[in-house]
Amino acid sequence: MDTWLRSAIDYIGSWIEFQQTTAQQPGVMVAFVHRGEVVAEHAFGLANLDTGEKLTPRHRFRIASHSKSFTSAGVMKLREQRKLRLDDPVGQYVSGLHPRVAETTIAQVLSHSSGLTRDGADSGQFIDSRPYLDAKELLAELKGPPAIEPGTRFKYSNHGFALMGLIIEAVTKEPYAAWIKREIVEPAGLRETEPNAPLPRGALFARGHTRKLPLGERCVIPGDNPAHAMASAAGFVATAADTARFFAQLAPNARKSVLSVASRREMTRNHWRVPQSLEGYYGLGVNAGKTDGWDWFGHGGGFQGYISRTCSIPGCELAISILSNSIDGAAPIWMDGAMQILRVFKTRGAADRRLRDWTGRWWTIWGATDFVPIGNRVLLANPQFNNPFMDSGEIEVTGRDTGRLAWAAGVSSHGEPVRRVRDKRGKVSDIWIAGANVKPAVVVAREIARRYPPRKRRPTP
Repeated sequence: MDTWLRSAIDYIGSWIEFQQTTAQQPGVMVAFVHRGEVVAEHAFGLANLDTGEKLTPRHRFRIASHSKSFTSAGVMKLREQRKLRLDDPVGQYVSGLHPRVAETTIAQVLSHSSGLTRDGADSGQFIDSRPYLDAKELLAELKGPPAIEPGTRFKYSNHGFALMGLIIEAVTKEPYAAWIKREIVEPAGLRETEPNAPLPRGALFARGHTRKLPLGERCVIPGDNPAHAMASAAGFVATAADTARFFAQLAPNARKSVLSVASRREMTRNHWRVPQSLEGYYGLGVNAGKTDGWDWFGHGGGFQGYISRTCSIPGCELAISILSNSIDGAAPIWMDGAMQILRVFKTRGAADRRLRDWTGRWWTIWGATDFVPIGNRVLLANPQFNNPFMDSGEIEVTGRDTGRLAWAAGVSSHGEPVRRVRDKRGKVSDIWIAGANVKPAVVVAREIARRYPPRKRRPTP
C-alpha cells in the first residue's frame, strides 16, 4: 500500500472518532478494504445506550438498502448462468401483477427506472408502525399500475427490489435468503453477513437509536425485526468489514469477485442520472458518481435506527464502509469527508520523514486543531468540519521545533511563526501558532474547569 494511502486511512479513523464523539452519536463503525483485504476497521461508541454495551468491529448493523446491491449481484449471477435476461419482462416470472407492471423489464427495476411505487400506500414498515410486507401483501400492492411511465426517469422503488427477490425465488425455486447466502454471500467470503433478521445465536448486534428530538432523549430501537418479502430491498445485516469487502469485489478491476468482469461493468456503469444530485448516477443496484476526478460507486442505507454508506473507488483499489446506529447518523457526511481527506493525501503525497513527529491533536477552548504532516508541509486541520482540510493553514517546518505559517486564510495569521515547547523530559507540551497557544485536551479541560467552575443552576421549568 502506498504510504499516502496508509496515512490517509489512519487520519480518517481518527477524524471519524472525533466526529462521533462531538456529535454525540451512539456509535459508528468504519472499515477499509484495499486490494481485497481489510486493512483497517474501527468501532467507536456504544452498541446499546440502555445497557452501555461497547461497540466492537464484530457487531452487526442493519445495512438496509445495501441489500439492493446484493440482490442485483444475484440477478447478474443468474444472467451469467443464462437463467434470465435483463430485458425480460418481470411478468414472465411473477404472476398477478398489474399488466403495466408486468411489462417492465428486470433492467428497469434494477436501475430504478421502472416507475413503480416507492413504498406503497403505507410506508409504516420503515418507522416500526407496521411489520415489513410479506409476499402476499407485496403482490397485492403490485396489482396497481406504475406511479409514472416506465423508462422516463430515475425513480427509487423499494417495492421494485422486493419484486426482484420474488423473481430470484421463481427462477431458483428456493427462498431468497437461502439462495442469496449460498450463491453470493458465502462465495464472497462474508462470514458476518445475513440477508435478514433474526441473526444466528451468539452473533453480536448493534441496536438502533432514535434522534434526541422530539422526545428530548435517544431511545433504543431493537432493529431485529425480520424484513420478510422486503429483505431483498432492505433486510441485510452485516459488519462494516464485510460490507466493504463485498463492494470491493464489485469493482471491475477487483482481483476476486463472485461476478464476471462484464457483469461488474454493467452493474457499476451510469444507467440513469439521479435528479437533484451533484453528478450522481445509478447503475444496477449501485449508486455511482465522480468526486474530484475519482470515479466511485457504492450504496447507502437507512433502516429505522441506522444510517450507513459504502463507497468503492476502483482507481485506489479501495472500499470504505461507514455504519452508524442512530436514525440521524452522519455516515453520508462522513463518507464525503473521507473522500476529501483521501484526495488531499493523494494530491500532496506522503509526509517527509522529518515532519512525521509533528502529528497530533491540540486544543484551546475554541476547539481542536489537528497537526497533519502531508508532503512537505504540516496542515492545520479542523476536525470539527465536515471537510477538515477546508481552509487549513500550512506550516513550513524550519527547525526541530520551529516553523512558519506559509499559508493561512485571510483572517488568520499568515506568515507568522510556529513554535513547539518541550517539558523537562523533552516531550512537546504545547505549541504556539502565532499568538495562539494550543495544548493537550486534558490540560485545556482542567483550565476550563478552573476558570469557569460549574455553578448550581435552577432547574428548567
